[in-house]
Amino acid sequence: MTRRDFTTLLAGAAAPAPRKRPNLIVILADDLGYSDISPYGGEIATPNLQRLAGRGVRFSQFYNCARCCPTRASLLTGRYPHQAGVGHMIQNRGLPPYQGYLNSQSVTLAEALKPAGYTTLMSGKWHVGESRPHWPTDRGFDHYFGLISGASSYFELSAGRKMALDSEPYTPKDPDFYITNAFTDHAVRMIREASSKPNPYLLYLAYTSPHWPLHALPEDIEKYRGKYMKGWDALRHERHERQLAMGLLDRRSGISPRDEGVPAWDSLSQSQKQEWDLRMAVYAAQVDRMDQGIGRVLAEVERQGQTDDTFVMFVADNGGCAEENIGGEKAAKSPIPGGRDSFTSYRKPWANASNTPFRKWKQLTHEGGISTPAIAAYTRGIRQPGSISNETGHVMDIMPTLLDLAGADYPRTNMGQSVAPAEGTSLTTCLIHGGGVPRYAPGLYWEHQGHKAIRQGSWKLVASNRQQWELYNLSPDRCELNNLAAKDPQRVKRMVQDWQNWATQCGVVEFDSLPKAQA
Repeated sequence: MTRRDFTTLLAGAAAPAPRKRPNLIVILADDLGYSDISPYGGEIATPNLQRLAGRGVRFSQFYNCARCCPTRASLLTGRYPHQAGVGHMIQNRGLPPYQGYLNSQSVTLAEALKPAGYTTLMSGKWHVGESRPHWPTDRGFDHYFGLISGASSYFELSAGRKMALDSEPYTPKDPDFYITNAFTDHAVRMIREASSKPNPYLLYLAYTSPHWPLHALPEDIEKYRGKYMKGWDALRHERHERQLAMGLLDRRSGISPRDEGVPAWDSLSQSQKQEWDLRMAVYAAQVDRMDQGIGRVLAEVERQGQTDDTFVMFVADNGGCAEENIGGEKAAKSPIPGGRDSFTSYRKPWANASNTPFRKWKQLTHEGGISTPAIAAYTRGIRQPGSISNETGHVMDIMPTLLDLAGADYPRTNMGQSVAPAEGTSLTTCLIHGGGVPRYAPGLYWEHQGHKAIRQGSWKLVASNRQQWELYNLSPDRCELNNLAAKDPQRVKRMVQDWQNWATQCGVVEFDSLPKAQA
């Protein structure tokens, strides 16, 4: 399908103009696994996300870009990460697709919606531009509070990290500071202030929860202590059974085996089980506190009488995180997870459980690394509230979806420069009209640190860095257990060529050949 044909199709399927332009809220979780929240089979208390799913649509096959910076770049611009300048992380590798901050050929959600009369607000983690002029207020946001950098302590600003309030550096002084609460506090305040104006608003709320370090409030941790003594093997089975019962997944796909790097729970000593129980309890507490914050945000929307006229989208930036040698862990004063003196992660065994039923995790392009829970709710627009969609979606679809709902045009210029077109597809054809999600490009593509993938229909070709391509038919095999590459070499050849064409167009460079980061 050509880009012109695609535009014509959308125009023909356009919804009647809504009574008023909706407020737009995008909520992003950090390092959240596919099955961690209750609408996706999790046991962690997430009643607010559950209620959001009840009045919205859950996507069973929604994708991110495998890691924080690339996903944020893609979500904010509607383009692939390399096209937006963030093909890896925030380090400048000396090449435009890897410059480490959003480029001027792309527009952000804020830059696209501001000309349409939207107040543009952000609270949370930015992580797509460390220095001025690449902060949120430099890229279209009227107001900002949050963490400019990546992972930091939840109780204070870690050394070498940056926070900002609007355009000024910010350092928390409150002894009771907890970053998840702070993000929520500012988001609620922003909604309250924006609601007094006649124009609608965009709020991008990007939590750091539940990214390491494992930092949570004692009362939240206490709710989960001992609940994970059943272990990761039992937890994966229970989550998967709930996913099947709610119709989220096809029973034919089964569940992937426990990762070979994860021991059987029953092989652990009692003291080891207690340590692992605490790690997951803290992680669950972080997710719980985030859900409490989402509840406060949605309550403020309701308090302002705007629930029916507000579109809300919730996604995560990558799958559960298996990282173990993390910054700050060796220097921590305490090895016990949870408190401000600790700095650790929940590690591979629990990441394997978080991503139930899939293989792998954050950074990799197998389903466990790139599959995200995704919930979209809009009272005036959702055709089938409480339903599950099996349509394939991607975080770069959020940009055209919001523009579609706002009745806004995608900018052709920004700051005096020409803007490249978005690559995403509006989800309104699915959410409002009950149709499919047409794409003018032949598939979806990924590359991160040499890990790569392409999905075309139900077929997925995937390879880890320096490894051979694997071919899966995700329709019966979502867990990627039956590699068909040897049986269908012609399909592999065609898909490899399509991936290579995309990689060339986006400026993808073999990861091991990337220049070192510039100072």
